[in-house]
Amino acid sequence: MALLAATTAAGGAFAQGLDAEGAIDAIVGSEIREQESSASADHGRIVKAIDRAGESAEAVRKVTDVRSVDIVFLPDATAAEGGPPSDIDAKLKERESEIASLRQEIEGNALLFHAIDSRQVLMRDVLAVEIGDDRRVVVYAAAKPAG
Repeated sequence: MALLAATTAAGGAFAQGLDAEGAIDAIVGSEIREQESSASADHGRIVKAIDRAGESAEAVRKVTDVRSVDIVFLPDATAAEGGPPSDIDAKLKERESEIASLRQEIEGNALLFHAIDSRQVLMRDVLAVEIGDDRRVVVYAAAKPAG
C-alpha cells in the first residue's frame, strides 16, 4: 500500500519523463526570476493569460525545457488582501475549469512544478501562465515573495 501511495505521489514528476534529479538538473540550467507587481499594473497581461488558460495547459503538458521561469508575485491579489480585483476575479470564475486544468498540468510537469514550488508558491495561488516561443515562462501568482 505504501508503495502504491509513493508511486502515485511521484507520478507527476515521471509523467514528463523527468525524475526528481532530472527535474532539478533541468531547473538548474534555467533561470528562475522573481518579480513583484500589482494586479492592476499587469491587468491586461493577466486577463489575456487567463483567457488563454486552456492553451497554456496544453503547452505546459509539452514543456520539457525552458530558458527561464519568471514568477510575478501579485501581493495585492492575495486572499489576505481581499483577492484579485473584481474584473480579474470574474475572469478567473469564467475560466474556472481551464484554470483548474492548468494547475493540474503544472503539478504534472516536474520542471515547472519544482520551479514554482522552489519559490514557495502554492498551486491554488497560480492565476495564469504565459509560455513564449522563446522558451520563457511567466507565472502570475496571487502570493507574496517568501522571506
